[in-house]
Amino acid sequence: MSLLDRWWDFRDVCLTSPRFHKFASSFPLTRPIVQKRQSELFDLVSGFVYSQILLACVELDLLAKVRNGLDLGELSNQINLPPDETRRLADGAVALRILQKRGTTYRLGDLGTILLINPGVRAMIKHHPLLYKDMLDPVGLLKSGRGETNLSRYWDYALNQAPAEADEQKTLAYSELMTASQTMVAEEVNQTFDFSKYTTLMDVGGGQGTFISTIARSNTQLQFKLFDLPSVVVRAKDRFRQQGLADRTETFGGSFFEDSLPEGADLVTLVRILHDHDDAEVIRSCVLFTMPCPKTANC
Repeated sequence: MSLLDRWWDFRDVCLTSPRFHKFASSFPLTRPIVQKRQSELFDLVSGFVYSQILLACVELDLLAKVRNGLDLGELSNQINLPPDETRRLADGAVALRILQKRGTTYRLGDLGTILLINPGVRAMIKHHPLLYKDMLDPVGLLKSGRGETNLSRYWDYALNQAPAEADEQKTLAYSELMTASQTMVAEEVNQTFDFSKYTTLMDVGGGQGTFISTIARSNTQLQFKLFDLPSVVVRAKDRFRQQGLADRTETFGGSFFEDSLPEGADLVTLVRILHDHDDAEVIRSCVLFTMPCPKTANC
């Protein structure tokens, strides 16, 4: 056994000793460390409660209702909850800095203001109950492997053996969620990446065209191609037509797990796509990216 292993064994014996914990809690130099660790452990234990408070605030549209300040009675009427339950929820939100309390008035907290102006984040929070249902039995979930779950049914195409054949209703909910939550990503990319040297951008897995629509507004020299499932690109095409981008965009239906990409783009983007899939599938799909890349391409 190495000296380092002996040190870790000694550390573990100390940290699991009630006698050592009693000493560390009372000794002035170690007391702040013990208190910090206790607070961190409390946050781990309370994490599910925090997420449920956040979900309740979003589902009740609490943030918009307290924007100009409401007392307990007014807030109770606005969200249609009894006063005691309203107080319990509001005080929990105050503890999480979603709300703040000034006298008898509840107002937006510093985190609540950020949440209010980010509809994409609120959309993500609203779909968390699907995960919560799956997590009721976390051990059973782990033992089931890649079996069907509430969350997997929400984005059915990801487990579909023939994703390109997924019908519109099965892709609509997930596409709407990505549309709502992708704007903030697109804006950030638009501000930090120089698109001026490119002529044609192809967004793989581009959904309903949120990313392309954002980039197109400030990069008028660019032409665009969008590649996604056939049932998704139909909605993207309508979106581009409504935004006056029909003459600058082309849409292509297919699956990047099975089909080669269209040619003719010198910049290819995959925005929040690959992380939805296992590494093996991503690597296999990348092999299928047979589009020839010119020397100037950023592929």
